[in-house]
Amino acid sequence: MEVFVISVGGSLINPGKVNTRFLKELKKVILKHAKKNNILLCTGGGVLARDYMHALDQKESMVRSTMGVACTQLNAKLLALYIGNCNEVIPTTIGEVKRMILKHRIVIFGGITPGKTSDSSTAEIAATAGAKTMINLTNVNGLYDKDPKRYKDAKFIPKISHKEFQKIMDKVHEEPGQHFVLDSLAAKICQQKKINVIILKGTKNLEQYLVGKRFIGTIIS
Repeated sequence: MEVFVISVGGSLINPGKVNTRFLKELKKVILKHAKKNNILLCTGGGVLARDYMHALDQKESMVRSTMGVACTQLNAKLLALYIGNCNEVIPTTIGEVKRMILKHRIVIFGGITPGKTSDSSTAEIAATAGAKTMINLTNVNGLYDKDPKRYKDAKFIPKISHKEFQKIMDKVHEEPGQHFVLDSLAAKICQQKKINVIILKGTKNLEQYLVGKRFIGTIIS
């Protein structure tokens, strides 16, 4: 039995309205592979979190971050109810996640700690669960040398070392609610714990990876 730890981008769940097609496809993949494996899913806040946090721009950072965590947990609740066969109560601490892993093949949670991203929470859980790989399911194919939505000449990076990826993130000023393929804290945790990161788009590539077939995405190792 393997442990698969997956960060599910909030913009996949709700890019403006709930994406039921994505939920249906994800449910099929997760239930299939949970028959023989443990699967841990951490939801992001996506558009919902960014909109709610933007409404609180006049508030201090921790207030906005707390709102972001609440949005990620709402997405987690939606995903848990949709997929089923998992925890009904969304955990709010890493300790609660660890206890649920002992009871359920599928455990779904949202952002755990205000001030940290969903990626960081996922990385911490991956380290705690002894996972060798963390999967980051997002709305882009993987890592590019610059934003592919803004620059047509952006070059895709299929594989990069943790060290080189950290150099890229060191140049980025991060704020709560911003979107990255992987934030710097999550990257540091994965580097320290020697956890490979797979960044990919969509359930088709997720399925390809889980069955050991070729997929489109970026490997950080």
